[in-house]
Amino acid sequence: MNGIKGIPSTLVKSFVGPPPIYRRRKFWVGIGMVGISGGAIAFGLSWQALEESLPESTDDVLTYIRDETITVKAADGTILQQIGPATHDNLKIWEIPDRLKQAFISIEDQRFENHSGLDYQGIVRAAFSNLLARDVVEGGSTITQQLARIVYFDQQQTLGRKLKEMRMAQKIEQDLEKDQILERYLNLVYLGSGAYGVADAAWVYFSKPVTELTLAEMATLAALPPAPSQYSPFINKRIAQERRNVVLRRMQKNGYIMEGEADAAIATPLRTKRSNPKRLDRQASYFTEYIQQELPKYVPADVLGKKGLIVETTLNPQWQMAAEAAVAETIETYGKYQRFEQAALVAIDPRNGQIKAMVGGKEFFDQQFNRVTQAQRQPGSTFKTFVYTTAIAAGFSPYQSYEDAPFVVDGYEPKNYSEKFRGWTSIRDALTHSVNIVAVKTLIKVGWDPVVEIAEKMGIKSTLNKTYSLALGASEVNLLELTSAYGTLATQGVHVQPHGIRRILDRQGKVIYREQIQRERAIDEDTAAIMTWMLRNVVTSGTGGNAQLRDRAVAGKTGTSDEARDLWFIGYIPQLVTGVWLGNDDNQPTWGASSTAAITWHEFMEEAVENMRAEDFPDRPDKLDGR
Repeated sequence: MNGIKGIPSTLVKSFVGPPPIYRRRKFWVGIGMVGISGGAIAFGLSWQALEESLPESTDDVLTYIRDETITVKAADGTILQQIGPATHDNLKIWEIPDRLKQAFISIEDQRFENHSGLDYQGIVRAAFSNLLARDVVEGGSTITQQLARIVYFDQQQTLGRKLKEMRMAQKIEQDLEKDQILERYLNLVYLGSGAYGVADAAWVYFSKPVTELTLAEMATLAALPPAPSQYSPFINKRIAQERRNVVLRRMQKNGYIMEGEADAAIATPLRTKRSNPKRLDRQASYFTEYIQQELPKYVPADVLGKKGLIVETTLNPQWQMAAEAAVAETIETYGKYQRFEQAALVAIDPRNGQIKAMVGGKEFFDQQFNRVTQAQRQPGSTFKTFVYTTAIAAGFSPYQSYEDAPFVVDGYEPKNYSEKFRGWTSIRDALTHSVNIVAVKTLIKVGWDPVVEIAEKMGIKSTLNKTYSLALGASEVNLLELTSAYGTLATQGVHVQPHGIRRILDRQGKVIYREQIQRERAIDEDTAAIMTWMLRNVVTSGTGGNAQLRDRAVAGKTGTSDEARDLWFIGYIPQLVTGVWLGNDDNQPTWGASSTAAITWHEFMEEAVENMRAEDFPDRPDKLDGR
């Protein structure tokens, strides 16, 4: 074989040398293999970065709460108030009608039961449908992808976010059952007009629960997720109806309904009945406002700023309703002719300090001033309980007597409300009939400092002025602390701090605060038992007669400040202590009496104890003095 110009090729090769490396076959095979392995490495690194950017667990799906929300619940789990974009009514999967579930599946994710988070057929189908329509008429995201987006991601339209959403959907499908996924989606999906979830939407659009929705109404709700404002029947009824009909035909195509059912539903006019979202409703307004004010004490500022909290409170909804009814009835029945405009009531379980009912006034939305926690008022004769408790604790007998007669000390001359005198009177009888002069003489005998110390140990937080008129309630207190202090007697001398929060959960469902019941012995058991015995006599034979309950003993004390500006009754049974105040915000005198406060107390307590076992107070000790 000849080479160049007749030179043999072997000679040419030896003269010219081997071909360049880039012309060699092995070079390009090598380059190809390097490229493939490099691509694999790059893909692997990208996949690893994607995996590392995702949450490790899917637990949040089952506990998710939107940011900027606070949900306040009563002791039985009922919702008292919601702040922010929260789902009010969370339904279990079996509480959601099958047709409603089928409507959403038909229009949002036809292969929901068959895919593992991603529906590749659905993606192709959606792209083809949108191309034909020259509009976005169908989405490719599965219900699981939409749930992942709600819980973990924002609505930003980027490739990175979409890839994360798709991978997270696969992880959700690995960890959760289909029913769990569908339940969470139907409870969280935003359906417009402030409605989060199907139960809330049924109320907002049709003012009914999901179980009462018609087939056409179910299809109307299922039509909303892609564009809640565009497909809202409140905004454009024609478009909403057209979209509803698409859902119905899709349900027919998927075999969920018969053709006749679809035709009948399509022929149904689209009628709505608008209601405000239930999350805007508010129960126990004074109490929930109090809870919001308490939250910073228990939740760090950064956590509270993010919100997404569930606050489980101590409130008993049935007792709260009874308290509100009692206050409203008192103002309506007695307020006008006794010339008082406001009333307040608080009920506390004295054994654990839990606030069970709170009514801070006549009408929260007229004035948000809470007369249970914010109003500082003179307690009148209810403060005598602390004077006599100090005396009993010091070893006085309840039969210790002082002369009820005109009396002046350092220029101060106390007067009895009746302007009459009883002569020598025991402190027990003086408490029963609210004799002022004996109370002042007892205060002088035991001293200011011990009385103030005992009152503070029992639960009084306000400043107590060391004056002779302290015995008659001249130093202002609030209803919550006064009621709580009386609870110390109900618990045989142990004071428990009142509180309204049991637990606080963050948006992941983790408990970030749990109630810490603070108990402190304030007085000895014998003192508490003797004082309860004396205060029972106030109810059976004295000024508190209107507070008697038909099936159990009651201990308590009335109180009236100067010119009847404040009307009080604080009373208790072993399981519950309740305080009532009546008066005017501008401190104008009333024409009423503390017996009216006792009536209010009775009306509430009759309801509260209806299903409560009657318990006896501890027996009074035999030895009454020199203890």
